[in-house]
Amino acid sequence: MFSRHICLSSTIFLSVYFLGVQDDEDVKRMLQGSSMVKVRSPRWQKRRTLKLLEDGVTVWCQSHKTSSRAKEQQSFSVMEVECIREGCQSEMLRQMVGSVPEGRCLTVVFKGPRKSLDLLCQSQEEAQHWVRGIRTLQERVDNMTQKEKLDQYPISSDQNHDDKMSYEEVQTLLQMINIDLSDQYARSLFQKCDQSADGRLDHGEIEVFCRELLRRPEIDAVFIRYSANGCVLSTVDLRDFFMDQGEDASLIHAQSVILTYELNEWAQRNQFMTPNGFTMYMLSKENCVFNPEHARVYQDMKHSLAHYFISSSHNTYLTKDQLTGESSTEPYIRALNHSCRCVELDCWDGDKGEPIIYHGHTLTSKVPFVEVIETINEYAFKASPYPLILSLENHCSVEQQTVMARHLRSILGDKLLTKPVSDLDPHKLPSPEELKFKILVKGKKERVVEECSSSSSDLSSSDEEASSVGLVNNNSVSSQPGASKLSPELSELVVYTQSVPFKSFEQAAKNPATDMSSFSESDALRYIKDSGMYFVRHNSHQLSRIYPSGQRLQSSNYNPQEMWNGGCQIVALNFQTPGEQMDLNHGRFLQNGQCGYILKPPFMCRPDTTFNPENVGGGPAHSPVLLTVRVISAQQLPKPEWDKPSSIVDPQVWVEIHGVPIDNIKKKTHHVDNNGFNPRWDCTFNFTVHVPDLALVRFMVEDHDYTSSNDFLGQYTLPFTSLRTGYRHVRLLKVDGSSLSPSSLFIHIKVISLSTLQLYPHSVHILWKRTVLLQTCKQ
Repeated sequence: MFSRHICLSSTIFLSVYFLGVQDDEDVKRMLQGSSMVKVRSPRWQKRRTLKLLEDGVTVWCQSHKTSSRAKEQQSFSVMEVECIREGCQSEMLRQMVGSVPEGRCLTVVFKGPRKSLDLLCQSQEEAQHWVRGIRTLQERVDNMTQKEKLDQYPISSDQNHDDKMSYEEVQTLLQMINIDLSDQYARSLFQKCDQSADGRLDHGEIEVFCRELLRRPEIDAVFIRYSANGCVLSTVDLRDFFMDQGEDASLIHAQSVILTYELNEWAQRNQFMTPNGFTMYMLSKENCVFNPEHARVYQDMKHSLAHYFISSSHNTYLTKDQLTGESSTEPYIRALNHSCRCVELDCWDGDKGEPIIYHGHTLTSKVPFVEVIETINEYAFKASPYPLILSLENHCSVEQQTVMARHLRSILGDKLLTKPVSDLDPHKLPSPEELKFKILVKGKKERVVEECSSSSSDLSSSDEEASSVGLVNNNSVSSQPGASKLSPELSELVVYTQSVPFKSFEQAAKNPATDMSSFSESDALRYIKDSGMYFVRHNSHQLSRIYPSGQRLQSSNYNPQEMWNGGCQIVALNFQTPGEQMDLNHGRFLQNGQCGYILKPPFMCRPDTTFNPENVGGGPAHSPVLLTVRVISAQQLPKPEWDKPSSIVDPQVWVEIHGVPIDNIKKKTHHVDNNGFNPRWDCTFNFTVHVPDLALVRFMVEDHDYTSSNDFLGQYTLPFTSLRTGYRHVRLLKVDGSSLSPSSLFIHIKVISLSTLQLYPHSVHILWKRTVLLQTCKQ
């Protein structure tokens, strides 16, 4: 084991020792390994040995399969685990209730598309060891400081474990960390560090090699710029740096940063920061591009529900596409754990009088309604205390609707909202604060069930999707006109979210605020483009739910930004389908403590607003800004998963603004050949953002390819209003939204209000020219 350790790549790992959990009894049992039964069906049960590896994060599952795909599935990282479900809670284990001891069962639910792992342990005690152990390891990794991470990562390239590295092992290391150095430079660096001249680097020499390899000249340049003597930063120097960063510029803050990040004891005692300490701070979460104040609930949560964007899922029960995909309770867990506040349940008549959930008229599998409600009851408020809306697509007979109502009441209990909040007008929408820890049912009420003129909004989303591919059954309950099709017991559970067909903005303005309509993406876009101001006014009063077109058979997503521009609150997306649209959704709800509710800008909440996203110039006074983004460098970028092991990426960066149409723009850097380890661009982009309150900023890195389409490497999306100025690191995310640590971008952000330019055009213009000139010189 080396005396000092450097973080180089995701292939270089933590150890149990350095995680500080080597004495934990649960972790000890995991390290010893356990014989379990892996369950895929009542008939398919195989004994497997699960064991935690010494890295402290990888669990190995013994298997005799030899295919590359199978080998990938033989292990998993505890950081890939969404949650652990104890007992017989998965669809598969529920089928075995009574035949297996429930206390010995557990289900590992993974983030992303990977199927969950159902396990039967030899004893209840063993099951508890694994449940507690995985949670302990997750918590420890999540809570590690930057100092601990940098100080406690061992290197896995020492292939013969002799605490020394040959030149060949160094070459392996370079390939692992995705860097292509010339053989001449690599040998030169190796020989420079080989003080003993024996052709091998011991642990001290490896530390020097890694320090040289990891040296960040772009951060050193910032350090020198603010250091009065070029050697250390005093508290006054740091104060000046923080002032330019646009954050707390007090001496107390500077002293606190030195105490937290400075490694040198002499410098710490004398309140100085060395280049190493400064680099540690610059790499820390404290210096990320996202405003940490927005990581808590900071917005006013006492407005009407109509004044918030609400994180919403479409076809929540599906794990894949909407034609043949599997229906499961697990997508509800993932959505709710990511603060989704509106989930969808397509309800149909099932066997033995029990309703089921699936995508009607298709080959998707079915999941019992009762199991979905039990899952929702367990996970509804784990990530957010604010109200959860159950969007019911009701295709059931009156009898099974009554069963649905009974399950909702008995399982959800006091969480279920069954009557208006006392002392409030029942015809007005309450606030998220007034509905904390409450579950609302969205559906039709008896009084509005009547034969009405046909329009696309009269169809439920699943009816619209089915009709688009010719699958609607004209005998289905939902398509029968005339007589009441609703169970009174289910109808009375609909309180503030009553589904009604949309006829016109004039008619809707006369209806109570508790009425809400669903719009297909095409209808919503038409209203936004043709009647944008009136749609925004409508959405200041009532809730609107938008759902994807039925033509999206592979469960692809539309652009949610266009719907938010129109003030639509419940913009439902297929959470199971990753991509740019889900990146935008994640970015939108990244702020306000990730509680799933984002307060709309004030100009979208006034009933007399003149804001029109298609014609911003004719709307209310905004605060347009000039945004300058300098993309400086990147660190430890991954290779595309399907690339050859020997390939090296040629990265380029896109900086994108997503907002009202006038603000939508993308700009890209040049690509850097053969360097995914520390590519450098020093490209500066200028953007005019007219409506910053609605804008999102997306950083996307891809592997340039001359012959085919470029491969996605990582991205990060955040609200413009959560952007921090100054020198910042952007922590990249994978395509499924999970962390890509330690991959990051190093950027510089500057924002100038255009209203300031108008008030003081001459002085600000001079300042702006000087800023651009200074940046050019620094490059």
